[in-house]
Amino acid sequence: MTTRVIANGEVSLWSEDFGDPGAPPLLLIAGGNLSAKSWPDAFVALLAEKGHHVIRYDHRDTGRSTAIDFATFQARPYGFDELVSDALAVLDGWEVPAAHVVGMSLGHTIGQLLAIDHPDRLLSLTLMLGGALDVDFDANIERATSGAPSADGLPLPTRRFLDVITLMSEPVDGPEAELERRVEKWRLLNGADLPFDADEFRRAELRAVAHAGSFQEPINHHMIPQPPVSRGAELAGVRVPTLAIQAMRDPAAPPPHARHVADLIPGARVVELAEMGHALASAVHEPLAAAISSHTLRTPHRVTT
Repeated sequence: MTTRVIANGEVSLWSEDFGDPGAPPLLLIAGGNLSAKSWPDAFVALLAEKGHHVIRYDHRDTGRSTAIDFATFQARPYGFDELVSDALAVLDGWEVPAAHVVGMSLGHTIGQLLAIDHPDRLLSLTLMLGGALDVDFDANIERATSGAPSADGLPLPTRRFLDVITLMSEPVDGPEAELERRVEKWRLLNGADLPFDADEFRRAELRAVAHAGSFQEPINHHMIPQPPVSRGAELAGVRVPTLAIQAMRDPAAPPPHARHVADLIPGARVVELAEMGHALASAVHEPLAAAISSHTLRTPHRVTT
């Protein structure tokens, strides 16, 4: 395992790898306001054991990557174009011409944009815990909050997800209270059916805090506007082999959101994980890694010189 700090213009991106550098590369793109450490070490090790050279990185404004203060900018300092550029910079920094890409939540959106705009850099795409580009997620949160019906026929975020938004907006006093709030956030996101191990997530949060060197919760990604929903139509042109994983207890993107994005991408497949919520609890590591690996092994490894 080695680390690299990669420059993308004025932004520095912290990254690290697992596994054999000669194995097919797999890039993990984390969720919003989450660092590389949101991919649990045990899960990443499983992917490496299944024959991948795994690379994970800190989004800008998380972990050890460059952080900025949104409040100092009159205009938004960056959006999804820059986050897509960061992912490409990480591939360049590891000298990877093309990789299997796994996008979670915010990474779900970045993955779709990569497949549309930079298909030559992807060997395959796995999407999970998010919505298709034609879904207005911000508007859906507002509808769920107000009790308005869905505008697109897809399920809105559930009460558990709305409770997370409320929880994270409330002030807390001191690091211990902040830690317990984060654990409660993951309990809500974990879903109603899968047993929740509070100590597991407490340890994970402490590792993330130690990595970042701060208890300050990143929030800048909440201020990035979603891509125009019109970009959803462009998914019909995607030819990257795609897997959409449906976490059946995901309170943010309940079923059939994965089926919807798969219907938009020609040839895409869906795998359902019955007890999984919007979290990477240890109980889902093996079935999730198996689903991803089964998909990537269907795709021949391109070697580009």
